[in-house]
Amino acid sequence: MANQILSIFAAFNSHRRELLRPARVWLAAVALLAAAVLPVASCAHAQQTLPDLSGATSWLNSPPLNRDQLKGKVVLIDFWTYSCINCLRSLPYLRAWDARYRSSGLVIIGVHTPEFDFEKDPANIQKALRKFGITYPIAVDSDYRIWSAFHNEYWPAHYFIDAKGIVRYQHFGEGDYEESERWIQKLLKERNGAPPVSAAALPASADGAELPALGAALGSPETYIGYQRAERFASPGGLRSGQLKLYLAPLSLERNRWGLSGAWTDHAESAVLGSAPGSILFRFHARDLHLVLRPGSAPVRFRVRIDGHAPGADHGVDCDEQGLGTVTEDRLYQLVRQHGAIEDRTFEIEFLDPGVQAFAFTFG
Repeated sequence: MANQILSIFAAFNSHRRELLRPARVWLAAVALLAAAVLPVASCAHAQQTLPDLSGATSWLNSPPLNRDQLKGKVVLIDFWTYSCINCLRSLPYLRAWDARYRSSGLVIIGVHTPEFDFEKDPANIQKALRKFGITYPIAVDSDYRIWSAFHNEYWPAHYFIDAKGIVRYQHFGEGDYEESERWIQKLLKERNGAPPVSAAALPASADGAELPALGAALGSPETYIGYQRAERFASPGGLRSGQLKLYLAPLSLERNRWGLSGAWTDHAESAVLGSAPGSILFRFHARDLHLVLRPGSAPVRFRVRIDGHAPGADHGVDCDEQGLGTVTEDRLYQLVRQHGAIEDRTFEIEFLDPGVQAFAFTFG
């Protein structure tokens, strides 16, 4: 029976990583077994109350909010971080719900809990709010205090709280937006005595990194580059933790394996290029390829190739048809968006300047 449960969980976890990003620490053994027999993305919550929000290190778009101020409101808590592709793909729905239901008593609070250290910088978060058009309140949770108060484990995670301060529903990961909106309407109806609007689900437009993932055709998982969570590394000799090493590109790559070329130092969270040029290669199966990058002390120019050629029409929003682009900010970069048949392709990004930090690949 134990082996059967573990097999179910392995399949569950493989699917789940396409929809949400797990926390750095895996669930305890009891939670693992529970996840194997519960629905993948969502469940009703057993009478948890809204925790105190005083653990925020700062607030954006709003003065600090607390439980007393939120009494009588329907509250949607969104745990997110701005370099998480799964979180970004949820934003069109959050913005739409805020626009449609704020006047009826809904308060959306984005709790920004960082995955990487650079995401703790309030200036970086503020840039992300402007870029993605987020105007609802943001609690900056750089010390994980609100995260811990909710016993949360994932990005994104949505908690739906009624006017009495009771968590009535929670949803982990992308998708199932119609059910989430039904809960918003249900809780607002309880508060107001009548439904706020018609029960039709709200359509949400999306483009760029916010476009929904490809679904069943997506065949590549999130992949970390820092040694703490690195998997499927294929360059000869393996990764050397925390020390400068001259890496050679793999002679060939199987699907979802990756490698480095050039002088890199692999740290716990990221790999840093010591001297230019240097490359990262990945054999992937997806419509979209994203890479979380940081420029270091100066902008870093790069060139993207797919199967050894310029991407042409399959370039992402952060490079041109020749594959040329520049790392100027600490964020997620969309480097590939394919328009034809999805098949295994070899991605290469060559950095023309030193100092870049590479954190994680994500796909869509």
